[in-house]
Amino acid sequence: MSAVIKKKEQVVDEIKTKFEDSQSTIVVDYRGLNVSEITELRKQLREAGVDFKVYKNSMVRRATEATNLSELDEHLTGPTAIAFSNEDVVAPAKILHGFAKDHSALELKAGVVEGKVTGLEEIRALATLPSRDGLISMFLNVLQAPIRNFALATKAVAEQKEEQEA
Repeated sequence: MSAVIKKKEQVVDEIKTKFEDSQSTIVVDYRGLNVSEITELRKQLREAGVDFKVYKNSMVRRATEATNLSELDEHLTGPTAIAFSNEDVVAPAKILHGFAKDHSALELKAGVVEGKVTGLEEIRALATLPSRDGLISMFLNVLQAPIRNFALATKAVAEQKEEQEA
């Protein structure tokens, strides 16, 4: 087997592994962004623990075929970059959506969230969600509300009794 074919197989295996390991994957068209904009985007994604790479569409198609994500193939046209996140489902969608608002040249195409191919609307919905920490905080506030209200009501009753006794 030639060295070129081996190298291509390694790339396909790398992409396949990233698809399997990632919680969230977003496919974008970066055509029209200049070097400084791409560098800024890569920096933001790296800080959030998101891997952002450009692969040949033919290699990605082979990897999607191997991982049963061939629905993604229709979005693999033109220059394509892929953001893989192994930890946070929301982070790549949030960062890429925010960056696309400021830079119209960046176009979100599709994604894979927890093993299922999603369209542009689902990615936008993910991008508008609060972060994981924000959601946990909201949940804890909801759990705490009845106890807090009970404590406030008890305090109000105690103060009212003190005023009546005085």
